[in-house]
Amino acid sequence: MKIALIGYGKMGHMIETIARQRGHEIVSIIDIDNIADMDSEAFRSAEVAIEFTAPQVAEGNVRRCFERHVKVVSGSTGWLKGDVLDEMQRLCREEGNTLLWSSNFSVGVAIFRAVNRHLARIMNRFPQYDVTLEETHHIHKLDAPSGTAITLAEQACEELQRKATWTKGVVHEADGTVTGSTDTPANMLRIDAIRRDEVPGIHTVTYDSPADMISITHSAHTREGFALGAVLAAEFLATHSGWQTIDDLFTF
Repeated sequence: MKIALIGYGKMGHMIETIARQRGHEIVSIIDIDNIADMDSEAFRSAEVAIEFTAPQVAEGNVRRCFERHVKVVSGSTGWLKGDVLDEMQRLCREEGNTLLWSSNFSVGVAIFRAVNRHLARIMNRFPQYDVTLEETHHIHKLDAPSGTAITLAEQACEELQRKATWTKGVVHEADGTVTGSTDTPANMLRIDAIRRDEVPGIHTVTYDSPADMISITHSAHTREGFALGAVLAAEFLATHSGWQTIDDLFTF
């Protein structure tokens, strides 16, 4: 299939490599210095665009794709929430656009999310266990907590009657600065964040009680799993339209 790339950093380069290995054609590569090329015939010829950029520009990129009738896979985090989320869903539902967004496209994380939900359902019966979440990422990541951490926390809150929502806890910055607090209301799930070196991503969900502790962890070795998942999502959109999620792509 014909794929356009929006964002040509480390993830963009890896997505390009995997897409070509799987027999796809990269018809356009858009980065910060050639946004105008989204008006090109090459870009308009794409069957799908894979967008990995920054939260402050992701919405504009997706809207430009919609205007050019190009389906979108977006892995940018920190932008799709509240009114923006509602509007993106409306544009897909009412105006025939297609968007598959996920905070994390890793196959392993998809499996981890399924385990996380199942564990939360079990733990709903055992209120003596309090749940917290910790995520660790590379020093270049702009948002904290990570989109994947938020997704995991929201999943747990949906299953745990004792948790209303998540809250930002302690953030350990790469320069050694520590902000936030572990002082959390009982009905909120705390997410702590660590920024360290070039860590691709580590997420740990912990249930702690006076008697014992249960933890589940997903640790990414490289970004390759994220890139493969994004290409699989693009392939999925070849035969699917409208608003799609990672749960539509990976069904367990």
